Amino acid sequence: MMMNSDPSMYRVAHPRRPAGGLVLLLTAAILVIAAPAAAQAAPRSDAAVVAAVTARLLHQSATSPAVSATGDEARITVTRRNGSWAFGTAVLVAPHTRDAHPTGSIFVARAEAGRWQVAFDGEPAFSTLAADSPVVTETERKVFATPSPTYAGGDFRTGMALPFAVGQTWTLTGGPHGWGGSESPFSSIDLAGGDQVVRAARGGTAYTMCQGWIRVIHDRGYSTDYYHLWSSISVNGAAVAQGAFLGYTGTDVTCGGAASGRHVHFGLRQNSAYVPIGDHGIGKWVFVGGAAYQGGARHGSAWAGPGSGLYNYGVLGFTQGVVDANGGGTLTRRSGPGTGYAAIGSLSDGATVSISCSANGTTHTGRYGATALWNRLTDGSWVSDAFLWTGVNGAINGWC
Repeated sequence: MMMNSDPSMYRVAHPRRPAGGLVLLLTAAILVIAAPAAAQAAPRSDAAVVAAVTARLLHQSATSPAVSATGDEARITVTRRNGSWAFGTAVLVAPHTRDAHPTGSIFVARAEAGRWQVAFDGEPAFSTLAADSPVVTETERKVFATPSPTYAGGDFRTGMALPFAVGQTWTLTGGPHGWGGSESPFSSIDLAGGDQVVRAARGGTAYTMCQGWIRVIHDRGYSTDYYHLWSSISVNGAAVAQGAFLGYTGTDVTCGGAASGRHVHFGLRQNSAYVPIGDHGIGKWVFVGGAAYQGGARHGSAWAGPGSGLYNYGVLGFTQGVVDANGGGTLTRRSGPGTGYAAIGSLSDGATVSISCSANGTTHTGRYGATALWNRLTDGSWVSDAFLWTGVNGAINGWC
């Protein structure tokens, strides 16, 4: 939704690089102004905010060993203006080479005493500015709330499905690797196949970073990136639900990088930075790192490496777990928190369970180590936490 006290339309134009015309470079902020209607005020210039956002973006990139950029590679798009406030996207285009991908942020900026204060999505200052900004919607303010600690303080739950339709199986063409390729953190995976429709992994607000690249900002400080898309949606803060259409898998490299076959390059961010996708649960799979592109994912005891299919089981709730019998086949349900209680049934490896509360009992050792924690399921039975993946090393729904 455009919010602007001046109805004149603005966009920042950039000269094109001769080779292929695919990458737009910012060598200067050139303001293109639609002819204003009669009796309107003279149009204002966005050059100052573009310069401030560019400087902030380059300063941020200088702190990353994986990114080396100049102002010529910055693409700043001011999508909303209202007086001393501005909002938009800030992108650094990348070379058209393997192991290169564009980087960028959503920004909110405010002019005070002749200077622009700029903050990027995920930063505490971003939520603070957004809370006061007239160019930010109420829906966005809820998503932009103060971010959680990274990994939510040791909590690797995301509430996300895989970025395609629940019930489909796609191929993991590239295991965990960096957003730009082989650099750390290994925040990203490559997926292909199915009906080729890329969907939001979780609800949030969506933004077009550049052609073929969509970012969705979620709760708990998380956001997800989707690159190489064809026919992607054009959005500027639209609310999207989990499973919403974002585009089709493709090979688009308008903002840099390379793609030899159609796929989606899916990246995980938290608090304005890419974070390791390893150990996070997405679509009821737990991703596991290794050498770049060579890691995989685990659902219960089942393993899927590069070239394997990933079935989208959907979202794992924040008080749910996935049974990981550690190769044992089934997990015994008991009448109380320990092996001294009667066995009253079993659960299959990979099953989803809902947890009502937890207590300590007999100690057992599973894939992730030894624990005395037991979980009471919503059906009244108990299982050892050693054989569940919940994303948390502890009680996830309080103590019994």
